[in-house]
Amino acid sequence: MKSEYDLSKLKSRRNPYASKLKTPVTMRLSDDVVAYFKRMALDAGVPYQSLINLYLRDCVNQHRQIQIAWPTKS
Repeated sequence: MKSEYDLSKLKSRRNPYASKLKTPVTMRLSDDVVAYFKRMALDAGVPYQSLINLYLRDCVNQHRQIQIAWPTKS
């Protein structure tokens, strides 16, 4: 291995993985939800944020739609 390399002749190119980069977001999640995913992630041996991403990706792939029924005021 050389102690120094001449990088002046290198040509730049686009990052081939740029389209697969993730977008950082800030979300407020309930403590129990975060704890649930952290426990599952520990059992699975993956970071909990990756596990949440995998779960949400599965929702996208399965075209899941949430059904929300807000309580009505009497």
